Amino acid sequence: MADWKEAGLTAEDLVGMYRAMLLARRLDERQWVLNRMGRAPFVISCQGHEAAQVGCAWALTPGKDFVLPYYRDLGVVLTVGMTPREVMLDFLARAEGPSSGGRQMPGHYSHPRLRIVSQSSTVAVQALHAAGIAYAARMRGEDSVCYVSFGEGAAQQGDVHEAFNWAGIYRLPVIFVCENNKYAISVSHTKQMAVENVADRAAGYGFPGVVVDGSDPVAVYRAMKEAVERARKGEGATLIEAKVERLVPHSSDDDDRTYRSREEVEEAKKRDPLLTFAERLKKEGLLDDARREELEAEVKRAVDDATEYAEKAADPRPQDLYTRLYATAPAVGGEAAPGA
Repeated sequence: MADWKEAGLTAEDLVGMYRAMLLARRLDERQWVLNRMGRAPFVISCQGHEAAQVGCAWALTPGKDFVLPYYRDLGVVLTVGMTPREVMLDFLARAEGPSSGGRQMPGHYSHPRLRIVSQSSTVAVQALHAAGIAYAARMRGEDSVCYVSFGEGAAQQGDVHEAFNWAGIYRLPVIFVCENNKYAISVSHTKQMAVENVADRAAGYGFPGVVVDGSDPVAVYRAMKEAVERARKGEGATLIEAKVERLVPHSSDDDDRTYRSREEVEEAKKRDPLLTFAERLKKEGLLDDARREELEAEVKRAVDDATEYAEKAADPRPQDLYTRLYATAPAVGGEAAPGA
């Protein structure tokens, strides 16, 4: 595992990283419970990705850098400033939700104040959006960088390669992060690409590609920090590939028993980053059992509060259906809808 002192982190950083990972996991688990109770329609999980997500986000400057997360990036959006309440409001499609006011499906995070940009439901196009945003930021003379993530399945889409090419030509301050969990829904990575690593492709576009252990938030942070520094200095893009584990099915609508053995899943759980990082902190004397229990209780209170708040929050109003879609909105149910 990467040395946290050499990476410029403090003991407080490491405990903070663990808390952020824990919060993402417990929120994710609560979402599964609500889904199975019939109170939420869909979950697409971050479980197994938390270390990579928190490690990346820890190197960004919230509100300054642009964040284009993909649907699993719960750990990223929490780390850069979204609150558990905001996450749950979006998850339950409430009018108060910051991402869309209840219009989008879960996992399409957006928060203008935090510069979190919503992805499209079309897989992989966020990479193109990120290249464009990074190009615009440079034209404006900003020293912000643009983070964008995707899975290794999305890395096979043409949109990602077009974004790579544009970023390479114009030396854009964009950091591409592939969270490689080895499955594009049910298709193994061995059937998706002929190279061992997605990051190997970066050389063909003229910028560095880095492979990192996605279960180690310190290693991910270190790679991300270097990429951020390169981008701010005008040295261009970086592709980081974080090797992670997918601990649950692709989504709440997937049954991974049809393509993945239970033995493979159990083996993956041994590399659960929440467990391995906690054990590392314990060995280094940074997190004892009492403190870990305190964090669990603290996070549970936050998740309970977010759930209760969001469940009581108002649904979107039917008359607002076309708000911010049309300059002159059509009538809804015989009532004139408000304009944009």
